[in-house]
Amino acid sequence: MYDFVIVGGGSAGCVLANRLSADPAIRVCLLEAGPRDSSPFIRMPLGLVRMMMSKKLNWHYFTTPQAELEGRRLFMPRGKTLGGSSATNAMIYTRGHASDYDHWAALGNRGWSYADVLPLFMRSEHYEDGPGPFHGSGGPLNVARLRSPNLLSRTFIDAAAQTGYRLNPDFNGPTQEGVNCYAVTQKDGQRWSAAHAFLHPASGRPNLDVMTHALASQVVFEGGRAAGVAYLRHGKKATVQARREVLLAGGAINSPQLLMLSGIGPPDELARHGIALRHAVPGVGRNLQDHLDALVVHQCSKPVSLGISLATLPSLVRHGFDYLRHRRGPLTSNSAECGGFASSAPGVAVPDLQFHFTPARLDGHARTLRSALFTLLGHGYALHVCSLRPRSRGRITLASAEPSAAPLIDPCYLADPADLPLMVAGVKAARRLLAAQAFDPYRGREIFPGPQVQTDHDIAQFIRRKAETIYHPVGTCKMGHDAMAVVDDTLRVRGVAGLRVVDASIMPTLIGGNTNAPTIMIAEKAAELILGGAASPVD
Repeated sequence: MYDFVIVGGGSAGCVLANRLSADPAIRVCLLEAGPRDSSPFIRMPLGLVRMMMSKKLNWHYFTTPQAELEGRRLFMPRGKTLGGSSATNAMIYTRGHASDYDHWAALGNRGWSYADVLPLFMRSEHYEDGPGPFHGSGGPLNVARLRSPNLLSRTFIDAAAQTGYRLNPDFNGPTQEGVNCYAVTQKDGQRWSAAHAFLHPASGRPNLDVMTHALASQVVFEGGRAAGVAYLRHGKKATVQARREVLLAGGAINSPQLLMLSGIGPPDELARHGIALRHAVPGVGRNLQDHLDALVVHQCSKPVSLGISLATLPSLVRHGFDYLRHRRGPLTSNSAECGGFASSAPGVAVPDLQFHFTPARLDGHARTLRSALFTLLGHGYALHVCSLRPRSRGRITLASAEPSAAPLIDPCYLADPADLPLMVAGVKAARRLLAAQAFDPYRGREIFPGPQVQTDHDIAQFIRRKAETIYHPVGTCKMGHDAMAVVDDTLRVRGVAGLRVVDASIMPTLIGGNTNAPTIMIAEKAAELILGGAASPVD
């Protein structure tokens, strides 16, 4: 019997396991569907290219056909190992805009304003540049500068200055707008995932048990209270019991799936799959939001990108040595090295566009052998652009009542007509930036969208044909007080005792930035709420 059972060993689950088990009187069990994070490609930052293709360490999800994207099914990778997506992502540490959290608070969610959550971000963090009003020191999550940025990343910053963008020394400081290289969750030139930051230091605690290869199949109830979790492990069914609470930390795709498999969700959806209704919560799986991303890609006229060519073959051994001996060189790259935040038009007070610059050719996530070879063999550079606060809303539903079946993921990209014009404006801004004088020595032909794509209509058709996710699904168990809210502002599932959701699915609205740091913050907040209320009944 445990006090807490955590479902999901990703970013939020690792934080919860650490913070709750820090009290030796509290027994904690963590269930993770994937294996341990022992692959060397996890620690090597540029190993993320391999992680895209892995079906062992990646859930390898796909969306349903997207009506506004020419019926395409988009690849949606999610980490399936200890550390979750923090073990497979581009390691970018951004928190979003202060107004994002003030908006959550304005929706009635007490304790979630920017002033409330900033100390939680700082508590997690060890900022190598030193502590200050916006940054912490001594926390488990190491936040560093890239050790060996590519020459083209420095060129991007120069080009941005020539295009009128300001240099921002800290996207998580007093202002967000501007460009620079991103801060990354790395330590000594290696990935510093949530598992390395939070879980591994706690792994020797006798009151913490971690079970990998354990696929949760449903929440188990005693009366009206969540009392444990049924799971499948190595082909066998088992149940682990929770004396106090079950904490779902599976992310925006898996947490709503598990709630529905447990009889909590929209009644019509459960009835369609023969699942007995335990509690009607119509918002489970709804409110899915994500950042749709378009890429402007150029050939590079000189062999200076992260790609491989005859000219760079002699340096490969040296790069390998630099990484193995000194943890420096191209293998420490996070791929999306630089970028920034911009407004799509004058008068837009809060940045509504984000750039990610990659000193390599990109297409199709490099998830297949063909797209990986396109990225690795040859030289080029790419500029991502995404709209930060899309209006479109999608949903997660069940494909079947079988826990091992992937859920149906329908983000409804571009369903709201306001989203496409902003994406068109973003592509035009990205093109202007790459046309700056700083890129003149390196600029080859434009591969995507291509020189034939010029009018707004052409760009819109290019977006429909080529846009992909940049991996920030949130919102499917949203926090709030309206009829579609799934959890309240203490993250308790509404109307269900002993059950909380703690991950990116609770975000009522998508934040303006990368979502890993906010997910870690959410788990810090949950731990504070749980431990702060330890003396009172939990229901």
